[in-house]
Amino acid sequence: MKQPHCRHCQSPLEHTVLDLGHQPPSNAYLKKEQLSLPETTYPLKVFLCTDCWLMQLPEHAAAEDLFTADYAYFSSTSRSWCSHAKQLVEKAISRLGLGPGSHVVEIASNDGYLLQYVQEHGIPCLGIEPTHSTAEKAMERGIPTLQEFFSENLARELEKADFVVANNVLAHVPNVNDFMLGIATILKPNGAASIEFPHILKMIEGNQFDTIYHEHYSYFGLHNVIRIAEASGLEVMDVEEIKTHGGSLRVWLQHKKNTALSSVTRKVLGDEEKKGLGTRECYSALQRNAEKAKNLLLEFLIRAKQEQELVLGYGAAAKGNTLLNYAGIKSDLLPAVADRAESKQGKYLPGSHIPIISPESLKEQKVDTLLVLPWNILDEVMAENKGIAHATAIPTIERHGSIN
Repeated sequence: MKQPHCRHCQSPLEHTVLDLGHQPPSNAYLKKEQLSLPETTYPLKVFLCTDCWLMQLPEHAAAEDLFTADYAYFSSTSRSWCSHAKQLVEKAISRLGLGPGSHVVEIASNDGYLLQYVQEHGIPCLGIEPTHSTAEKAMERGIPTLQEFFSENLARELEKADFVVANNVLAHVPNVNDFMLGIATILKPNGAASIEFPHILKMIEGNQFDTIYHEHYSYFGLHNVIRIAEASGLEVMDVEEIKTHGGSLRVWLQHKKNTALSSVTRKVLGDEEKKGLGTRECYSALQRNAEKAKNLLLEFLIRAKQEQELVLGYGAAAKGNTLLNYAGIKSDLLPAVADRAESKQGKYLPGSHIPIISPESLKEQKVDTLLVLPWNILDEVMAENKGIAHATAIPTIERHGSIN
């Protein structure tokens, strides 16, 4: 492999902070007839740019190869995520004074999980979504959707927006500079954008290494986003610390007006500086902590099997695939994983080849413990599966009892 370079500042990437081995793309779910075929894997090795301090994966696979036509992640399958989206829409309407004369654009709009609430207020909108399966579902709902990857060139062709939403997509973008320029291009002079992304500070503190997979090219702190935004003529007008995905930031952007930093913006930047995000030492424990979590999960599953306890997984999420493949877990230790997404049911997890079943089928089995792989929706899963013990593996293995 040739020398990788930083996707923001183009400096050579020479400092490795975490190596999770070779893994298949985390959303490359398999059909039964594909199980005997070879799988493509890529290195899951994370680098730190010691010039701009952006943590990132080299682009081993093109975005077109990862976000395919049969992409199986549908945002609307999570009730808590839809509730989160509805609250954001209400906040934006109030904060920005949006109405029927406004125009809202969502980048990576998936199946229309958020824009459905924009439409409920009679506000014209457009979704931009590259994956056919989710874009088609959104259009079935009557949500105008353009099936394209967002870019500066595309932004020049589209109607300008009063409000641009980009939830959990920044990490998925191989060319972050072009992406931010696209937002600056499509945004009206007095418009605003809202970008949400998992906060690398929380990732490090919570040992959330399972959020690293090939579809996530970069891992951001606020200092990274400010730098990238300023290079595109944008500035941060405000920041919110939110609980989604183990701790995220919602950054509000506008065209540069030399606005003073808000108190929350100053607070988050101060937290990042205290943690030392601009130093190598801050990232030095990532490998050790990942190995510890992996070993404790293996011990938990082996002990359960020896004691004839049935442990099944819940949530065929990308983060779960990273964890299972890093630990080398197969169906002998975790016989099945339940998931609400019908697009995944009947298929198999990439790498581990663990079958995916429906949540309803859990009632047919005497499950002792559900291992919740997407730990960020633990409360939602526990509420839906009362009377069963639950466990999570991140930041380390933990039992959560049951809800009666």
